[in-house]
Amino acid sequence: MKNNVVLRQLRYIFDFSDDQMIEIFAQADVIVTRAQISDWLKKEDHEEYQVISDSTFSSFLNGFINLKRGKREGPQPAPEDRLNNNIIFRKIKIALNYKDTDILEAFDLAGLNVSKHEVSAIFRNPNQNQYRPCKDQFLRNFLYGLQLKYRPKN
Repeated sequence: MKNNVVLRQLRYIFDFSDDQMIEIFAQADVIVTRAQISDWLKKEDHEEYQVISDSTFSSFLNGFINLKRGKREGPQPAPEDRLNNNIIFRKIKIALNYKDTDILEAFDLAGLNVSKHEVSAIFRNPNQNQYRPCKDQFLRNFLYGLQLKYRPKN
């Protein structure tokens, strides 16, 4: 999935304001402006739309982990230069302190029947035989399940 789409969905799911978004980046020692955030959150067909880089989005996810779980002692983890859906999914899982059952519950809310083995394959080392790349639809359904959990329809 595109970083901008995931950023937009996380903002909606957790109802982050611009100030909170700036604070999340600051949690990872990255300074961003309100204008940058606004440009990253715009739809792709908007003339001021800007693509958020993998390393910048990785910093956001690291800040999200720090926000939800607290900053860890010592040096902060360096942002990844290249992101994929597996890394994004793992960082969201860490931030929310989710276990397999929580992830399965989110998929269940989204109406997707997923086994524990399918979920664990996403989080394996890429060098293992059981590793599976996380496809866009898989991550999209997880985010939709989070949306249904944290922002249920009235």
